[in-house]
Amino acid sequence: MPNQPYSPGRFLFGGDYNPEQWSRETWAEDIALMRRAKVNTATIGVFSWAELEPREGEYDAAWLDEVIENLHSAGIGFFLATPTASPPPWFTVAHPDALPVRPDGTRVLHGSRDTYAISAPAYREAARRVATFLAERYGSHPGLRGWHIHNEYGTVDHGPHAARAFREWLERKYGTLERLNAAWYTAFWSQRYGAWDEILPPMQTQYLHNPAHLVDFKRFCSDEMLAAFTEQKEAIRATGSSAPITTNFMLPTWNHLDQWSWSDAQDIVSIDHYLDTTGPDGEAHVAYGSDLTRSWAGGPWVLMEQSATGIRVGDRQLTKSPDRMIRNSLAYIARGSQSSLFFQWRASAAGSEVWHGAMVPHAGADSAAFEAVVRLGDILERIGEVADPPADGVVLDAGIGIVWDAEGWWSLETPHLPTDAITYRDEVRAAHRALWRGGYATDFVRPGADASRYRLLVVPALYAMTRETARWLESYVESGGHLVVTFASGLADQDQRVVADGYPGMLRGLLGVRSEQISPLAEDDAVELSNGWRAGTWTEQLRLESASAVVRYETGAMAGLPAVTRRDLGRGSATYVSAKLTQTSLDAFIAESAVAAGIEPVVAGAAASEVEAVRRRGAGADYLFLLNHGTRPVRAQGAGVDLITGAEDVLELGAGAVAVIRESRGGWTISS
Repeated sequence: MPNQPYSPGRFLFGGDYNPEQWSRETWAEDIALMRRAKVNTATIGVFSWAELEPREGEYDAAWLDEVIENLHSAGIGFFLATPTASPPPWFTVAHPDALPVRPDGTRVLHGSRDTYAISAPAYREAARRVATFLAERYGSHPGLRGWHIHNEYGTVDHGPHAARAFREWLERKYGTLERLNAAWYTAFWSQRYGAWDEILPPMQTQYLHNPAHLVDFKRFCSDEMLAAFTEQKEAIRATGSSAPITTNFMLPTWNHLDQWSWSDAQDIVSIDHYLDTTGPDGEAHVAYGSDLTRSWAGGPWVLMEQSATGIRVGDRQLTKSPDRMIRNSLAYIARGSQSSLFFQWRASAAGSEVWHGAMVPHAGADSAAFEAVVRLGDILERIGEVADPPADGVVLDAGIGIVWDAEGWWSLETPHLPTDAITYRDEVRAAHRALWRGGYATDFVRPGADASRYRLLVVPALYAMTRETARWLESYVESGGHLVVTFASGLADQDQRVVADGYPGMLRGLLGVRSEQISPLAEDDAVELSNGWRAGTWTEQLRLESASAVVRYETGAMAGLPAVTRRDLGRGSATYVSAKLTQTSLDAFIAESAVAAGIEPVVAGAAASEVEAVRRRGAGADYLFLLNHGTRPVRAQGAGVDLITGAEDVLELGAGAVAVIRESRGGWTISS
């Protein structure tokens, strides 16, 4: 992470630009349309390896010289990507061993993107070589806004190169096979290893994999991809280029990276973020992705990709309305983004993602979609002062934190848990969704980080943790923090070994409870709690030790037993939720927890009016973003001026509209 908050001097506006797909006549039209929309940034070269290096070791960048000159002459800066996410066909033919292998042993052939084995020496050397070529040629160009290394790291290889590198990683970690066998509990099912060469990546096997083996392989994959990123970063820096370096995270339903350690290695933290629903939960998803990325970055961040016109849900490409595109774009910015960048500038005429959304759709500039892009460019220019961050980089003043740990994700992916119906992703999103619905500013927190600024800290379903993490949570409570821990937390250590003598294992003493039995429910079963809340999927037979019962089970096998407990410790408190609450019940519980911790929503009553209120701190003022996600107009009253419309103190906010208010002071109210 950088020492200074990322401040490009303006909001970056534009997106992935792929001129190699088009004629020079189209290039000229592109520049004219970019000027019309006030585009100031293009990301170039992401998938251009075959154009840049048509034969191994032979480069042709004349076309890229021309593209960069066109952009620069128009006052448009650029992120320059290293194209290493999509090796060209000649590379596959020359180095077939550098193709990735799936867990079932199938070697993935060329014909798409991401066809590389991350540990293959030939791939790593070729990646460094093309990165060096680009850096030597363009590293000091005045239009270069930053380096975009690779694209969406996440291709996992199980082939022989991965096996070799995995064994080397394990030997560095454990030192001896005795330590590895102990950590992996290989006495079970006769899995004891007698030589390092016996260890393979977790390939397809007869039945269940060893959980410790699985999670260590996840750790290795993240480290190995980070090593590949670092090699390209070092190659670029060796040429003398000082432009900031990033790589674009991606967070769909899978996760192969430890984002905290990756963020430490970048100058700018960036993400590609795509909605997964057309319903109102899409807005909560925008907030979730934004809050995560801002937290990983420790301040301002970059939205590298979003879709201008589409939402992919299952087997359909559904439509994102122009108003929603603008509202979502400003929601990312409200939560710390320094950009509104898209994939892609112009919709491709053919190819694998021909129906992906774009700023210039297939219909061209004479379309509602492009007119919305023009409107957004104008808005971003009007609110440009917001991009100047405070010196400390804290762009949102959040009093609530959610613990985020990629290893928690990986641990809950191991098979044959008490129920495989829960995922870390779903539980973290449920907790964040509850806070978003309540209108609370929220950060995500790295285990072991300074959490003293948060009056409420939520730990959702952190199945495996270290003793250091458990001690950190206890210290947080003793120092006056209010801790909320949900079910399926603390059950195992970092080696996926269940902690003995009762659940929730690592946190039993801190929470003051002991569970002797986890009792998952059938898919359609539910239980009532004593205060009217409902729960399903997971319940526990809980015994009070030093905690007190807040809510009890009302129905089901656990009727009368504690369901939600609280223990006062030091100057703080620790609350445990032993059941998986429905979202509505979780919303109510989280709201009560926030009130008990003395935390108020950003704007009282905004959420009830379907208005998302976010206060972004700036260098010279605070800015209140009001995003009306509802179908009715609302009135906002306070002291300040809307940078979009110029209205002061009293604003009429139509359905789907947005205001960005430079505040004179707080105290805004929302009414229907």
